[in-house]
Amino acid sequence: MRLALLPLLAMPLGLFSILLGVDTPKPLQPSGLGTASLQANWQSPWMAGLANDPAIEAILAQYLAGLQQQGWSMPDQGVWIQTGNSAIAQHQGNVPMSAASLTKLATTLAALHTWPMDHRFDTLVGIDGTLENGVLNGDLVVQGSGDPLFVWEEGIVLANRLQALGIQRVTGDLRVTGPFTMNFQSDPNDSVAALKQVMSTATWPTSARQAHGNLPPDTPQPTIQIDGTVRRVPVGATPDPVWVVRHQSLPLVGILKAMNIYSNNVMSDMVADLVGGPRVVIDTAATAADLPPGEINVINGSGLGTANQMSARVAVALTVALQQALAPHGLSVADVLPVAGEDVGTLIDRRIPQTAAVKTGTLAEVSALSGMVPTAEKGPVWFAIINRGWDLSGLRVQQDHLLQAIQAHWGVADAPPEMRTKVRMQQGDFRYGDPDRNIVLAPDLGQDG
Repeated sequence: MRLALLPLLAMPLGLFSILLGVDTPKPLQPSGLGTASLQANWQSPWMAGLANDPAIEAILAQYLAGLQQQGWSMPDQGVWIQTGNSAIAQHQGNVPMSAASLTKLATTLAALHTWPMDHRFDTLVGIDGTLENGVLNGDLVVQGSGDPLFVWEEGIVLANRLQALGIQRVTGDLRVTGPFTMNFQSDPNDSVAALKQVMSTATWPTSARQAHGNLPPDTPQPTIQIDGTVRRVPVGATPDPVWVVRHQSLPLVGILKAMNIYSNNVMSDMVADLVGGPRVVIDTAATAADLPPGEINVINGSGLGTANQMSARVAVALTVALQQALAPHGLSVADVLPVAGEDVGTLIDRRIPQTAAVKTGTLAEVSALSGMVPTAEKGPVWFAIINRGWDLSGLRVQQDHLLQAIQAHWGVADAPPEMRTKVRMQQGDFRYGDPDRNIVLAPDLGQDG
């Protein structure tokens, strides 16, 4: 047994004693689940059998004993630990529980089975009128297709491209059609108002100026004046304008990575809606991951609300299915989930083993965690922990200790090269506000006459 002592110093004495072998604990068997019951009746390619490990069972028993001592209800705690396609240990692993943002695992998987990895959402910009001497006598038209990551930086470089094409002033309105959301606004009116604001520095709020500071120092500041109002119109309600620019979103994997790093609820609900809604998310994820019937329920793509439920083993199945979908493309779960020690977001202040790829979930009374922890002996260990209790910070600390103990037992190691993230936000193809993603469709637009 290999140990990394430093990560274990903050570990509860019971777990530390188990790992060092200085105590002979009496394992707390999961309520109603003896060792033999780990052999699930339902079989699947991702969970084909049982591979007992007494040390892991003892570690899990000590973890559960700690929760019980704090007064948490044992039936409300779900744990599943798996290596390869073998279950190692579990507690209430097949019981659906409110899983909060672990729901985003299903949304992510459904997205990967709906579009190619490099899919981009287009936002078209056109003119309905005549352009003369920099003045558009008519309306500026924007048609969205649901880009979930259209933020200030994207709007700034889009406005710069329009201005470079010769549009200085719009005498009419800014018309927006199709699904369009900006800056993760849940109110559509806020999104279109922000789109008009971003066109000119004269109307920039502080957040837009801060976003400009994230762009290269030589990025211009647009000054397009729009005289009219901004308004939404139904798709097809007016004749098509002359399309002049096609703005492309980040690639799909970058969108999903950003969505999960920050556990952004608006983004995930948008992705679920674009896939076809919660029912399609369930059906697609269930097929892709070969899920057991009755162990998942999705009412939205984000996990907001206690009605979004899944079992711990379903959370593991979804994560394994993500890996299977990504691996043929040279990617891994680390490319769509936050990675400990590399991404901040929801992992800030966590002590999860380095290079583990995980998804967090939080509601008022729920703390959940699922993903992959690397080990020297077993390679990737797949796990899910779903806790119900009010001391969320305390539950997170105990989750981290459990993962540290599991990794210490099987050997501390970084994730293998094929499971290290290749999608790094704000680098390469995953930079916000990359002007090269604004494709000019009418290169002669600015030539009068």
